[in-house]
Amino acid sequence: MGTIRAIQYLRAAAALAVVIFHAAEKTGHDFTIGAAGVDVFFVISGFIMWVISDRRPVTPAKFIADRLRRIVPIYWFATAVMIAGALAGLFPNLVLSLDHVLGSLVFIPVRSPSSGEIWPVLVQGWTLNFEMLFYAVFAASLLLPRHLRLPAITGLFVALVTVGLVARSENALLLTYTRPIILEFVAGMILGEFWLRGKVPGATIGSSLIACSLAGFALIGGLHLPFDERTTGPLAVLLVLGALSLEASGRVPMLNLPALLGNASYSIYLWHAFAISVVAKAGGILGLPAAISMGLAIVAGTLAGIAAYAFLERPLVQRGRTSPSTVGLTGPAAQ
Repeated sequence: MGTIRAIQYLRAAAALAVVIFHAAEKTGHDFTIGAAGVDVFFVISGFIMWVISDRRPVTPAKFIADRLRRIVPIYWFATAVMIAGALAGLFPNLVLSLDHVLGSLVFIPVRSPSSGEIWPVLVQGWTLNFEMLFYAVFAASLLLPRHLRLPAITGLFVALVTVGLVARSENALLLTYTRPIILEFVAGMILGEFWLRGKVPGATIGSSLIACSLAGFALIGGLHLPFDERTTGPLAVLLVLGALSLEASGRVPMLNLPALLGNASYSIYLWHAFAISVVAKAGGILGLPAAISMGLAIVAGTLAGIAAYAFLERPLVQRGRTSPSTVGLTGPAAQ
């Protein structure tokens, strides 16, 4: 599968939105809407998996092996850094327990002993729990005829969300895997099918969809409105569909920096928080204005992710790569 520039650029934008969100949080600012970058990542993940599986048929075992090779090594490395830092006393608020560490490493949702939240040791890895659910279900669907895959996954995820609506529970597994956010993967797959059939709107409509999406995000962020995947999910779908419309019309130029950031988006997502924490703390010690600290934290978090991509992720992926088409096409999870 050739690179879809619009998807690469959206991955870059989503990763930067998350970076800005955390940099703002650490320096006393507010950019909570940046967390919606995760919604964009999930829609992109569904789109990419659907398109890749159509153009490059693969067995369920091969699909899972490719995904694990792509996702796990660098995530385990980042988690190991967190564990080592906690043991060394660098993260005094991080409480470790065996079940939490093991659950984090094998992508099983477990409540953190530090906060009670359903977070892994590396907090931003919570999205990978959803990604792995999607990958497992998607791999199983490959056993079905193509025309049944999308209805089967859609039916299962709608059923899970329905269970979450009618069955109240504090169980970490149930709370995680019944969230409406899993429907964003389905939406991405549907967009993938539209793309494969050449059914995306024209550039004019696509531009309008992008404008509506960005206006929605801006409205939520500007007015500090509460939000979750029920509101930001549809906006993410509009954004991805609009970007695909521009791509189909040939109006997306090659831009080196956004392309690099798109390729590095998974590493940026995993590693940015380390650099942001260091810079924000240093800014406080040095008495830097909060705005300067935030700007430096954004730059540091982004550069840390690019460095991790260049020296860790890319070499690991290339060492185990069997097909160039699988590289750099997923979200944070895959992102």
